[in-house]
Amino acid sequence: MTHHIARTRLPGVLRVTPDRKTDARGCFFESLRCEEIGAAAGHRFAVQQINYSVSARGTLRGLHGVALDPGQAKYVSCVRGVLQDIVVDLRLGSATFGQYTSSVLDAASGTAVYVAEGLFHGFLALAEDTCISYVCSTAYVPGTQIDIHPLDPALGLPWQLEGEPLLSDKDAAAPTVADAARAGVLPRYADCVELYRALAPAPAGDSDNQAGRARPAGREK
Repeated sequence: MTHHIARTRLPGVLRVTPDRKTDARGCFFESLRCEEIGAAAGHRFAVQQINYSVSARGTLRGLHGVALDPGQAKYVSCVRGVLQDIVVDLRLGSATFGQYTSSVLDAASGTAVYVAEGLFHGFLALAEDTCISYVCSTAYVPGTQIDIHPLDPALGLPWQLEGEPLLSDKDAAAPTVADAARAGVLPRYADCVELYRALAPAPAGDSDNQAGRARPAGREK
């Protein structure tokens, strides 16, 4: 079985729709093939951790990113309920800085979104008991998460809100993009590109293999 992989307006964001096999019993589909995602993204996607979160309707989580040491790519899908998924490019120096993609994900379709390292992600639960799956390229490292307020008016994200969202205390206190930029915590696009190149497959005949390629060191803060 294969997946239909579509590029979006943001480099590093892919929308993935699986082929579904359906009969009287129900359906079957493959959720993820890392080789396909790596080929489409242009660099390796290796799974190190899988997370789930369950949310009440109206819960807004994000925007969250991970510092480039270690950096983290995500493959996001909805396994129960319905959610609005938004990815924002806040890589300093990117031609698409401040732009976003918005997708509605639900358990029935199996559609997923791939989010490359350096991008910021958030979602809004549109149904009760919505469960989201995050397949991550690196394990969680305390102190590396970068938070941006999801309602920052400078971003103007089109959340499908029906009232005041449910936010964690941490997300409600998160800085705006401008404050994060002044604090020097936003990733640089040039550093992201360096990381993508380090994770790219070795050319044919190259004595280095993917596992042996060094990741760029994190920049000092």
